[in-house]
Parts: sequence; structure tokens; C-alpha cells
Amino acid sequence: MKNRNVIAGLLVSFLILICTASMNAAARYSLPDFTELVEEHADAVVNISTSKQTEVKRGLPPGMDMPELPEGSPFGDFFEKFFGEHGGNGGEEFFNSRSLGSGFIISDDGYVITNHHVVKGADEIIVKLSDRRQLVAEMIGSDPRSDIALLKLEGSNFPSVKLGDSDAVKVGQWVLAIGSPFGFDASVTAGIVSAKGRSLPSENYVPFIQTDVAINPGNSGGPLFDLDGNVVGINSQIYTRSGGFMGLSFAIPIEDAMDVVEQLKTHGYVSRGWLGVYIQEVTRELAESFGMEKPTGALVAKILPDSPAQDTDIQVGDIILSYDGKEVKNSASLPPLVGRTRVGETVKLKLMRDGKTKNIKLKIGQLPEKNQSLASKDAPEEETEDTVFGLVLRPLTDEELENLELENSGLLVLEAQSGAAKSAGIRKGDVIQMINGEPVESVAAFTKLMNDLPEGKFISILVQRSHGPEFLAMRVPEKE
Repeated sequence: MKNRNVIAGLLVSFLILICTASMNAAARYSLPDFTELVEEHADAVVNISTSKQTEVKRGLPPGMDMPELPEGSPFGDFFEKFFGEHGGNGGEEFFNSRSLGSGFIISDDGYVITNHHVVKGADEIIVKLSDRRQLVAEMIGSDPRSDIALLKLEGSNFPSVKLGDSDAVKVGQWVLAIGSPFGFDASVTAGIVSAKGRSLPSENYVPFIQTDVAINPGNSGGPLFDLDGNVVGINSQIYTRSGGFMGLSFAIPIEDAMDVVEQLKTHGYVSRGWLGVYIQEVTRELAESFGMEKPTGALVAKILPDSPAQDTDIQVGDIILSYDGKEVKNSASLPPLVGRTRVGETVKLKLMRDGKTKNIKLKIGQLPEKNQSLASKDAPEEETEDTVFGLVLRPLTDEELENLELENSGLLVLEAQSGAAKSAGIRKGDVIQMINGEPVESVAAFTKLMNDLPEGKFISILVQRSHGPEFLAMRVPEKE
């Protein structure tokens, strides 16, 4: 009897342990409760509306005359109203176009952050608070590159948010957004962080936080909170094919945003660091061609003239492995690091060249207002051309070299026929500059370089295209 009681007691204890563990696990993986967070911080989130006067000229299109209409015809008034008397210049009319967005107050003296695209070109900016007050905001400054704008409200004792640490954000953690999607004020949506350090085609100086939080038109400029109620990002862009939420939303990290805000406060404009190189991703094939064990870093495809990089030992074909002690995991991670650096500051770069690492120092310059672009012109037909490895090639003229801002000669691809070169991505219009780190000065030099390459191995080919330079990886075909 006594043994039975002992066994029964052990069974009960075991069941209690299992239940407790199950309850703890359930609590650990259950959905978080956002009610307290919203109640505490929603008052600092604002609705932003803008108005802009758009001028519309009335009148018939050029070459058209007012039709002859019977006297007293109702169509006469119609044509005069919309096209002016006799169909000429009907004068100007002004219409107010409006846009809606979100923002949030970062200090009790009324500074507000929103997106640049929300207030771009606005004649008047109205900020509506949670207590239904509507205040006219002053534009302190705006930065198109980061899509950040700083506004100021007259007054004091405004509710404000707490700023967090976006660098500490982890993929998979819960985040929450408050904004005005489609004009519906104080809408709350939640989700998880999908990825960090995303580079978008529209802006490569911002390492976006990707989330699956439902963000729609009108949410732009609103805050992204972590579970502690700290703002870790500013909702800025969505990826969509329908105009609405599709599970891909992007937020500007709060550290990057506040760097912009402080510069707008102090100077009214934003300056960014500039290295002066074109870079690209290191693929697995390119890594093999450069003798690397794995793809990493940012590959230097071009050094811009009159840039900080031109005055250093950086060379085309170098791979930047670290920037001022921070690892460069891929090409997208380098521009934000450079952009955050103060102009005139000296930084250390760790490079890989010819399979060996090299350290250099460099003084950072200021990013130009407009990106330098490359222009190309049609080539003259009378130039000598040759066919090598399935490529119809000819040398560049001096004028073409000047237009493309190329110091060394190169070969223009007139046609890419079937073969290893075409499979590597070489196409008509490319300018071949280097083969495996060696400059290409003539068709004969190109032929010799190709014939001396190791069969079956990947090699790198530097080509110049209309949008800039690019390295391609080509597997050398085996000789028949």
C-alpha cells in the first residue's frame, strides 16, 4: 500500500512538471499583447496632410480652333469655360493637390520626423495630433537620399516617443507600426522583422529593415516599435504589385534617421562620406576567379576621377573586406558605412588583392550632389573588327574613351555569338577592359590572354556598360 502511494505521488509530480513546462512553452511562443504599448505611445504618432497648388492652363491644343456654334448654344458656355474665348489661352487655374502620411514626435518641444516623399513640394503641412488639434508645421529640412524630413511644431509639452537601438534588432522579433494607412488615423499593425541591411534600387545608402508588418499608402513616415515601446525604424517603402500590402515592408533604421535629423537641425542639409568607387557583389564564380575560399566583401569595379580613392593605393579588382574595423559581408553593406562617416575622417580599409590581404588608410570625401553618370556614343562603322571566342570586337576610338571616362583602351563588343563569353553574360555594347586583372589594349592582346588562361577555371572579365563597370565570371572552355 505504501509503495502504491509513493508511485502515485511520483506520477502526480511528473504530471505537474509536464503541465508546467507546457504552460511555460505556450506562454513563450504565444502572441504578445500590444495593448499597453499602444496606450502608452500612440499619442506621439501624428497624421500629416499636405497641400500643393498645381497650375493648370486652359486652352485648346495647338492647331485647333474653336468650332462655330449657333448663337445661344449651351455648348458655347462649355467651350468658353474650359478652353477660353476663341479657344486661345483660357488663362490659368489653380487646384489644390493633397497627400496623406504619418509621422511621430521625437521631443516635447515639437520636432516631428516623417518621410521626405510625404512632404515633398508641399505649400502647407498640417499635423493632426491624437487630441484632434491641427497645427501648421514648419519644414526644418528634408533629405531625398534617406527619405527623411524634419518638421517643427510651435508649442511645448508634446507627447514624444522613446528612441531605441536598431542595430540590436534581430530577425524574427516582433515589431509594431502605428500610422494612417489610406487616411485611417491611429491604425495599428504588427509583424516580425524579416531581414536587416536590405539595399533597395532607389537608395543604397540606407540599410533598410525588412518586415512583414502591414504597411500601406499613408503609413509612410510612421514609427516602427519594438516590444519595449522603443522606435527602431521609420516605415518608408513597400514592395507591391497591387498598390497595397504584400508582406514586404521596409523601414529606415532609427540610427540612420537620427544622424540625418541632427544634420538637418544643425546645418539644414545632409553631407555623406564618399569613397569614390563603383562596387559590385562577389559571386561564387568571381570568388573562385580571385582565389577566395568563399564570396564576401565588395569588389571594386571602377575608381572615379577626382575622388578620395584615386589618391590611394586602391586598384580595380581589389575586394574590400572591412571598413574601419567593420566587416563588409557584401557590397550592399559598404555604402551605409561610408555614408555615415564624417567628411574628412581617416578610415582603415582591409583589401584582398591577388589572394593576399592589404591594409590602407584613406581620408573620406563628401558625396557629390548628383551621381556621376557615364555616356556612350555610337561607334563608327569603319573601325577594324575581329571575331575571337565568339565575340566580334573592335578597339575604341579616342572620342569613345573620353566619353566613357576610360583612361586605358578597351574592346567594344559588336556581337556576342554562342560560346563561353556569351554564357558569362557578355553582350553587344559591352566594353571589355580587363581579363583576369590584365588590361586589354588590343584584339591581339585579348586573344593571347584568352589562349593562356587555365582551362575549366573561372576567370574575371571587367566590362564597361552604360550604367557603369561590372565584373563577370567566365569559365574558360577546354581546347579541342
